[in-house]
Amino acid sequence: MPSRNPLAGAGELCLLDAAQLAAAYRSRSLSPVEVAKATLDRAEEINSDFNAFTFVDSKGALNSARESERRWAAGEPLSEADGVPTTIKDIVWVDGWSVRYGSATTSDQAFSRDAPSVALMRKAGLTFIAQTTTPEFGWKAVTDSALFGVTRNPWNAEKTSGGSSGGAAVAAAVGAGVFHLGTDGGGSIRIPASFCGVVGLKPTFGRVPAYPASSFGTVAHIGPMTRSAADAAIMLKAMSGRDLNDWSQGVGALAPLDAVQADLAGKRMGYWSKPAAGTLDPEIEAAIARVAGKLSAAGATVEAIDLPGDDLLSLFHHHWFSGAAMRLSMVPETERAGIDPGFLDIARQGAQYGSTAVVAAQARRADFGVAMDKLLADYDYLISPGTAVPAFGAGLEVPTGGEFKRWTEWAGFSFPINLSQQPAAVIPAGVTVAGLPIGLQIVGARGQDASVLSAAARLEEIVSR
Repeated sequence: MPSRNPLAGAGELCLLDAAQLAAAYRSRSLSPVEVAKATLDRAEEINSDFNAFTFVDSKGALNSARESERRWAAGEPLSEADGVPTTIKDIVWVDGWSVRYGSATTSDQAFSRDAPSVALMRKAGLTFIAQTTTPEFGWKAVTDSALFGVTRNPWNAEKTSGGSSGGAAVAAAVGAGVFHLGTDGGGSIRIPASFCGVVGLKPTFGRVPAYPASSFGTVAHIGPMTRSAADAAIMLKAMSGRDLNDWSQGVGALAPLDAVQADLAGKRMGYWSKPAAGTLDPEIEAAIARVAGKLSAAGATVEAIDLPGDDLLSLFHHHWFSGAAMRLSMVPETERAGIDPGFLDIARQGAQYGSTAVVAAQARRADFGVAMDKLLADYDYLISPGTAVPAFGAGLEVPTGGEFKRWTEWAGFSFPINLSQQPAAVIPAGVTVAGLPIGLQIVGARGQDASVLSAAARLEEIVSR
């Protein structure tokens, strides 16, 4: 099947970004209701082909859009993002929606409260359109589940969307919403962003509050997925803040999210080209090397670096697999028959880790985090491929005929940054000969989310030349 433009067929209203919508709402040349209707139509139109949504909330979205319309008419919007169409991943609580975590073992009863990130976005007036698909418990970097089926890549429906925020990436790519909430425990925002040709940010850990705490612990982040770095910056501001339900946020102040203008000339960039696991596809390697050359031509100093630490794959497995064991322990034995076999496998492996090994892994992680903080004190940013491989067959955990047995083995540019908790954005950086997107990752120091997104916006310009 040949690749296609995911935005083909999207109406004009579905192509507008957040700033354009705010300007149109303010001038009253557009209504949030018109935009919500166009977005709902687009979501329904594409879902049978790509399976991006668990459900579309037409009634709730239109009610919210009407309230937004009244606020803009009165000159009293709740924020510059008031009335912007938004989707939420099926792993984050939304008042009035059932949240299934992609699993038939969960209840379809609606929740009566918002997760903190959702509450912040609701307070900013965002219009919630639909819920996006995830694999069971968000355990892997592709999106399929026994409950909701396989989510497909909008560039080529025979390929995976990536995951675990695969539905969110598809929704962004096809224009079914402007803002899309994803989660990222080992690449689950950045991998589908790479595979689907959109922008995704894993923020600094603690930037976006979370409740309830993830079973996967402090490798799990919540962040924005959009079609541009500028939109990601607006969305991040709307979903960020302190929430006392999230103890792991701590009380330390993060750098403010005020707009930053990143001139990459004179910046020192570390070029990370060797994944922490597996090997790098030559076509992706060549594409990112071209970007590095363009950065040098733009006046940046680009230096090859190796990531500090060793055996990071095993280190991540100790955190991820033990988290899976924790999540499985919440499911009664009598309800486990239909659970994804891959999830059961890693959960059982995680349960075999002794407590000493898990605590030792936490200490090793701290050492790696220190080394990464020191590296980002020497470099303004790191750049790398977003993924080591292009999108492969839909419904598969790993590419066929290759070296990989688990998704983590081809996610070697993603999971290390979950261990060290720096902000990391992925932007589109071209396509393969087969017409599949290639992603570029930009990593910054902890707390410097605004700087990373500003650099991403500048890189969008450089890559497009």
